[in-house]
Amino acid sequence: MGRVVAPYGVQGWIKVQPFTQERKGLLGYAQWQVGHEGAWRSWPVVEARVHGAAVVAKLAGIDDREQAAAFQGQRIAVARSEFPPAASKEYYWADLVGLQVVNAEGIVLGKVVQLFETGANDVLVVEGDRERLLPFITSVIRKVDMAAGTISVDWGADY
Repeated sequence: MGRVVAPYGVQGWIKVQPFTQERKGLLGYAQWQVGHEGAWRSWPVVEARVHGAAVVAKLAGIDDREQAAAFQGQRIAVARSEFPPAASKEYYWADLVGLQVVNAEGIVLGKVVQLFETGANDVLVVEGDRERLLPFITSVIRKVDMAAGTISVDWGADY
């Protein structure tokens, strides 16, 4: 959900580049996971606020600039169980990654490996026999079935 870019001030605050749709997206969580793949540690958030294009935060037990500097480059994550429920017909990107994409003819196009935002719409990156980029729009996405682990799409195998 973000990346620590630098220490902030001299009292142990960190500056975070948020990856959330809104900068304030990280502010609602009292506990952050800090680290990188395979090496995460849970940290209570004492205080956090939006500061320009970034978020600045004070983590429990981090009391000086030197300690805060040790976090530089680490990722910020939140446990999936902490996310609020998604609204109807809305999905967290993390829930879509790994789903199998099947077109109207029943052809498996592959699995969602990533999503990205273009400004106009979100895009699914689907890896199968080749990489495909599918716009996440109603004319393409017919049904997301989380229980079955599939996304049904109106997308030709030869597109």
